[in-house]
Amino acid sequence: MNIVFDIGNVLLHWDPRVLYRKIFDSEAEVEWFLGNVCTSEWNLEQDRGRSFEDAIAEAKARHPDHGEAIEAYHLRWHETLTHAIEGTVDILNDLHKQGTPLYAITNWHQDKFRETRLRYPFLGHFRDIVVSGDEKLIKPDPGIYRLLLDRNGLKAAQCLFIDDSPKNVAGAEAVGMKAHHFTSPENLRGHLHDLGVLA
Repeated sequence: MNIVFDIGNVLLHWDPRVLYRKIFDSEAEVEWFLGNVCTSEWNLEQDRGRSFEDAIAEAKARHPDHGEAIEAYHLRWHETLTHAIEGTVDILNDLHKQGTPLYAITNWHQDKFRETRLRYPFLGHFRDIVVSGDEKLIKPDPGIYRLLLDRNGLKAAQCLFIDDSPKNVAGAEAVGMKAHHFTSPENLRGHLHDLGVLA
């Protein structure tokens, strides 16, 4: 079986709150900023390939009084990506050692992902990584799953997709892939063991 990983919050912990707790004095301010200025919908456009320069300009036009905090989303982005999720990395390493074909599909800005690959060498275990920003497609668009399948000559039914987002899991299932909703490394390891993929 081919194993297809999501990366953010499956292999790498990402949370912009980590950065903005350093910038604002209260949790309420952090939540207001991320709910109204640099929102998840705004960030998703970077995952779709919009440049951070354009994104920052757009947000500053809406909220000029928060210019410095908005710029931090780009200039201090590395502070939002705090650490590898070691339990999942251990699973990835085990799968790699036993020769399991490994792939990834990630919603990630193309330039930020290239920086991330330099920080985390285990991302080199994948035979192919479909990065949304490069392809101008984001999960759960069926096209992004089909791109991985077509580019690598894979059959959907022979792939297990792992993602922390239920809607992305559903997107994979809609194109015929098996899928696992990631909640913890322990649950993932148990699932892979039950499938006979991992000893």
